[in-house]
Amino acid sequence: MAGGSLEMKESMKQIEAATHGRRAVIELREKILSGELPGGMRLFEVPLAELLQISRTPVREALSRLVEEGLLDRLPNGGFIVRRFRFSDVIDSIEVRGVVEGMAARLAAERGVRPEAMAAIRQTLERLDGCFGAQFDDVDFDTYSDLNQLFHQQVAALADSEIVRREVERVSALPFASPSAFLPGRMNVTVFRRSLWNGQEQHRALVRAIELREGSRAEALAREHARTARHNLEYILNEDPSLLGQVKVLALIQD
Repeated sequence: MAGGSLEMKESMKQIEAATHGRRAVIELREKILSGELPGGMRLFEVPLAELLQISRTPVREALSRLVEEGLLDRLPNGGFIVRRFRFSDVIDSIEVRGVVEGMAARLAAERGVRPEAMAAIRQTLERLDGCFGAQFDDVDFDTYSDLNQLFHQQVAALADSEIVRREVERVSALPFASPSAFLPGRMNVTVFRRSLWNGQEQHRALVRAIELREGSRAEALAREHARTARHNLEYILNEDPSLLGQVKVLALIQD
């Protein structure tokens, strides 16, 4: 009885530690991407543990995870530093996501997709359609953003390859490679709102190409679709720099 009790306590400790570790990763990632922990800032375990009100162990694990994601660098003398990125780093992240999502789409088309998986992604397309009103500026952005993330996860899973799915997930965690990176949010800019409509047309074309077993076309569509983030970023930087303050993640980009 006593042995069982000890095992249960140990199991509960492990579950609690894992929960704290996941929360630490999520909260620190959000603080970095929101600019609360800006590029170039040094981070140390003890102050962060106090900030998050958890022990140092899950904080240490979270910092290591964020190093893997590319948001942090380790310092030779201890501690971590929030990375700054060049514009070319951002472009490369977007391009890499396009490559791996293109591979997933091509494999899905070539191998064929189970009917239930195709039905699920078509349902997501219909729900995305419901986010749009009659005008360019009439968009339920919050719902669109969530469904857009789901759509891309479903595309990654259509190849029925855990290796491919994990790689898409990994690259999508890069600071600027998320499918929702540089979406217009609540910025009432016509060119951005139009990009959502165009993106939804690309969603439909991509699903159709996979369904018709057109591997090369599916791959090309996925790669072109990823470039929407690049076009939105270039618009902010080159056409309307006044929008920089509305996209906090851009604080990580150095001149």
